Amino acid sequence: MRAFIASSIGVTCAAALALPLAAPAGAASDTPAHSTTAGSVPAEAPEPAALPGSTQSLALSPLSTASARAPGEPVSPAAGQGLTERDVHPFSMVGVVWDDVNTELHGTAQVRTRSTATGRWSGWQDLETHNAEHSADPGTAERESGAVRGSTAPLWVGASDGVEVRVDPEAPDASGTRDAAATPVPLPAGLHLELVDPGKDPQELPATGAAGAGRAAAQGATALPALSRSATDAAAGFAPGAKPYIGPRPRIITRKGWGADEKIREKAFAYTKTVKAAFVHHSATGNNYTCSQAPSVLRGIYRYHVKSNGWRDIGYNFAVDKCGNIYEGRAGGVTKAVMGAHTLGFNTNTMGVVVLGTFSGTNPPAASVNAVAKLTAWKLGLFKANPKGKVTLVSGGSNKYKKGKKVKLNVISGHRDGFATECPGARLYKKLGTTRTSSARLQGR
Repeated sequence: MRAFIASSIGVTCAAALALPLAAPAGAASDTPAHSTTAGSVPAEAPEPAALPGSTQSLALSPLSTASARAPGEPVSPAAGQGLTERDVHPFSMVGVVWDDVNTELHGTAQVRTRSTATGRWSGWQDLETHNAEHSADPGTAERESGAVRGSTAPLWVGASDGVEVRVDPEAPDASGTRDAAATPVPLPAGLHLELVDPGKDPQELPATGAAGAGRAAAQGATALPALSRSATDAAAGFAPGAKPYIGPRPRIITRKGWGADEKIREKAFAYTKTVKAAFVHHSATGNNYTCSQAPSVLRGIYRYHVKSNGWRDIGYNFAVDKCGNIYEGRAGGVTKAVMGAHTLGFNTNTMGVVVLGTFSGTNPPAASVNAVAKLTAWKLGLFKANPKGKVTLVSGGSNKYKKGKKVKLNVISGHRDGFATECPGARLYKKLGTTRTSSARLQGR
């Protein structure tokens, strides 16, 4: 399905990076080739210099339980895998992937990294093992391409050039349902550490006037400007004096604006018939980014979704950062019903909005919550959906609803409403009631 991604689940990408220093042992970049193991250096042509960003893929190896541990490192049960402390090419985002997207990682994944700015090592940080909950629906061409892999959420760590990782299986008695003496749950096959360099920010381009989304995008605009209520109605094709329930279009930073490399995604677009609902997510990439770094975070997620997960494009339709900036996500047109890969089982006739950050124990910024309300008021309004309403969706199959089951959900739902997951984090989930009210008010309801 993709010429740039290996054609089987067990195949990863391998090549030397287009950098002057030698590739670290076991590292592979994202030119298609066979999987590498720690200690081998693939002899492949370097990635073209014109392609911004890169991905290093390092195969994990069994860890000895008797090996020395850094201060604060947890004691690992048998059968853990990882990599000891090592130098690598610069990167800013990290995640772990494995061969079979249908296999869950029952355990923990933790990393520590070395900052290029200070030369200091971080403490151990957890990767969210979100176990395929963000993915294309079963039976779709994207899901069945043979390239899709299981993965943790990626974590933004900032500019780094050293890494250590360990993935430990779940303790036998962790759930209270298994014998404590039983063998730990096996880890998924084909575990690899993915180190993502998002590349440089695009150069600023001259701002454009308040043109329609299609025209602005065609001109290479970095952002679609906010429109007044009347201008939004006119852009949507409504006659003067009409009173549709559509919120004013907010300012949206285009893919051009955040520097999406259009060469790495699949060229074709996938659409559904309409947009009946919006699912809100958190990226679980952490909150240690500045607003000026948000485009880099987004490029990292995009590259991770395509090069590491094997998806056709970034999974979310839109993204929102901590300062309330709104970004175009999956390509195909911000006004159109683009099919995403954000909520397993409920990607048809819905949109996915991700707030960059982790909100399990941290409150989302008010600017982010307000931006989600503005975005949903406009986009749901284009498809005559009431943000305070309910909608019946048919599940494509998830760990919460079997395939074909009709499910009544809020028009603005959290990811956990369609899939058994912590996403979008307890603190963000609690804000969705306010989001629905604000979104409906912006529509004039």
